[in-house]
Amino acid sequence: MDELELPVCTACGACCLSDLPTYVRLDGDDHARLGEAVDDVAHWVGNRCYLRMTDGACAQLRVASSGPRFTCAVYADRPATCRTLERGSPACLAERATKLGRAHVRATAADAPP
Repeated sequence: MDELELPVCTACGACCLSDLPTYVRLDGDDHARLGEAVDDVAHWVGNRCYLRMTDGACAQLRVASSGPRFTCAVYADRPATCRTLERGSPACLAERATKLGRAHVRATAADAPP
């Protein structure tokens, strides 16, 4: 995909979608970076820590009806997994290929009146 055809991350959100409760693993640095918020945004499975997932998406994903569509509530402190996913990389394109329809559904739901 041409770089000009690839939308900015805040117009996509596909990488934040998963039904797996163990989708984004947190390491010690992530845990420390999240600070006091970690108890609200993460959960433990055995001795491993993960970001919370809710309704098929990261619980920190915010979907707006205008402006940046998809934003992260912990963007400044986001885990290394999220930090290292580069826009347009093979991993990004794979996320878009498999999940873009689900991201569109979330965006459409945000536009619906309450």
